[in-house]
Amino acid sequence: MALSHAARKRLSLLILVIGMPLYVVVAVSVVNWADARWGRLPFLAEMAVYIVLGLLWALPFRSLFRGVGQADPNAETDQAEGPGPSA
Repeated sequence: MALSHAARKRLSLLILVIGMPLYVVVAVSVVNWADARWGRLPFLAEMAVYIVLGLLWALPFRSLFRGVGQADPNAETDQAEGPGPSA
């Protein structure tokens, strides 16, 4: 079942406002756990882990986020004929 444009906008906002900060906390906790268990990674390796984790969260939501910033394709456009009122 396809979601409406408004539902996709609401769901993507919920994911960005609630889910993204939760994911950041989980990702940092995992890296800190790995640091405590095996020792600190070299700087470039740690940066690579954060980059991969930063991109990994968005993969399941690609289809949801695609087109959300655009105008609703199903909305009717009301265009007045001619120029607007003049002053």
